[in-house]
Amino acid sequence: MTTPTPTPSLSILLIEDEPQMRRFLRGSLATIDCKLTEASTGAEGLAAASTHTPDIILLDLGLPDIDGLEVTRRLREWTKVPIIVLSARGQDADKVAALDAGADDYLTKPFSLPELKARIRVAARHAATAGEKEESVFVASDLRVDLGNRVVTLGAREVRLTPVEYKLLVTLVRHAGRVMTYQQLLKEVWGPRFATQKQYLHVYVGHLRSKLEADPTRPRFLLTEPGVGYRFKAE
Repeated sequence: MTTPTPTPSLSILLIEDEPQMRRFLRGSLATIDCKLTEASTGAEGLAAASTHTPDIILLDLGLPDIDGLEVTRRLREWTKVPIIVLSARGQDADKVAALDAGADDYLTKPFSLPELKARIRVAARHAATAGEKEESVFVASDLRVDLGNRVVTLGAREVRLTPVEYKLLVTLVRHAGRVMTYQQLLKEVWGPRFATQKQYLHVYVGHLRSKLEADPTRPRFLLTEPGVGYRFKAE
């Protein structure tokens, strides 16, 4: 009796024009349970995204036909699939532009394989819960955020937060693992009129760290992405 071949649990679309990088990622991703589809141009990638319905997209910005930022914007017109940008463009402005265009994460080449796999795991969790009802309780280590009752606890201790602090924390945990740019956070928490007022954000992140982190100078939850924004680390 022939044993059926198990179906890979994760479908990944790689949009990358460099053959060496595709070969490296093909071999590296063979160690995880996934089906990899490859595209070498933006046009091929957009077509593959619509026909293969991937769970995650790994996207290079420097494509030969369509810039990766435009590919991201076109994808966001019709899909919420997690997009992880893999790019040699390492300037803060490039990262912010990609994230504001709709990317979920950004890794600068060269990157470590363990880091890429960690980002894929986070994106996979997002993909698995897409369309499902949002969980009413968020838990990371000893931090618990009860969204239904608006209660935050750290271990056995309830943490008192101001309305703005709570709204900022909830925005970050709802996008846990994803880099949120300064502008994205300011718009969601304070509104569009405050999109350039980064000092508000820095002050309130400092308040949250003083209440949630054992050592605010070495945070384990509220991580800074220098020049870009903040990330809530959930693992």
